[in-house]
Amino acid sequence: MTRKGFIFDLDGVIVDTAKYHYLAWKKLAESIGISFTEEDNEQLKGVSRVRSLEKILSWGNKELQEDKFMELLAVKNNDYLEYIEKMDESELLPDVKRVLHFLLDSGQPVALGSASKNARKILREVHLYAAFEAIVDGNDVTNAKPDPEVFLRAAEQIGVNPADAIVFEDSLAGVQAANIAGMTSIGIGNPKILHEADYVFSDFTEMSNEFLHKLIHQ
Repeated sequence: MTRKGFIFDLDGVIVDTAKYHYLAWKKLAESIGISFTEEDNEQLKGVSRVRSLEKILSWGNKELQEDKFMELLAVKNNDYLEYIEKMDESELLPDVKRVLHFLLDSGQPVALGSASKNARKILREVHLYAAFEAIVDGNDVTNAKPDPEVFLRAAEQIGVNPADAIVFEDSLAGVQAANIAGMTSIGIGNPKILHEADYVFSDFTEMSNEFLHKLIHQ
């Protein structure tokens, strides 16, 4: 049997930190006179912090000096960190632990591939840090999704070929990154948004152990 590897995104797959990003970005945008909606926030999923602020500024037709730009990035991150300081296991999305435990009990290597620079901290807060054989986050890569760098690094660290890696993602950019890498892409969320994925489930409660077994042995 070929050795498989499973790579999880973090935000929107393991935990729903999107709501905290939304609150922090909304506060920042409004502080500089730009309205910010949940629909706007959807466009920032899987996007780096720098690129996210660039997008917000473009929506408001605003430009900032470099020092002010960096200052706002720090403010946003501090607001976000205040939210995630209060996280615990109750923040795990439905059936994440079941899927992880099934894969680990089946001897499958599991990695994290996330744009978040706070991934390690969040995994510790929700007591899942030890489940991952490798963690590749925004501190480890230079290219944002849909560039496949984060997933290619994760696959390399758990010793699997890209063709044998399976990626769980909630963003279109993440699905595209997995596809570009030649990996199996599984969308977690809205099928209309994630239509480029090989498989789509609204959440892990829809994903049976039998399906996971097939992925391992296909």
